[in-house]
Amino acid sequence: MGLIYAEIELINSWELETARKQMMDPDEVKRTFVTMLVDTGAVYLSINESIQERLQLPVVGSKNFELADGRVVKYEVVGPVEVRFGNRQTHCEAIVLPGNSEPLLGAIPMEGMDVIIDAAGQELVTHPDHPAMAQLKLKYARLLD
Repeated sequence: MGLIYAEIELINSWELETARKQMMDPDEVKRTFVTMLVDTGAVYLSINESIQERLQLPVVGSKNFELADGRVVKYEVVGPVEVRFGNRQTHCEAIVLPGNSEPLLGAIPMEGMDVIIDAAGQELVTHPDHPAMAQLKLKYARLLD
């Protein structure tokens, strides 16, 4: 299987909520479409500094991340950001990668939108078992008497 890319809409969630409260013109909400590498080996949504600059997402902290080569690096975390694909949306934080690094759609936003990779079609698709609406797993621990 080759590399899978998808057109993803990213929206500044703080501004979106402000617009919903009619405290901001909805046309002023910062949003952008980004072609992202769909990376099931990545956990988080990763954007680059250019995307962060366009969306003006607030920095919520920083975290250490271990890269594939074993190096540990510290990156800023921003959010929340609304992530949209097709008829799906979810909210999450994003890691800000340096410069114009390739943005990644990782497992957390994919699970939140209930999307999967169609290996035969080489594309990201909404889950075929629930096409109308995302269906998420809700697991719980059963309390013992």
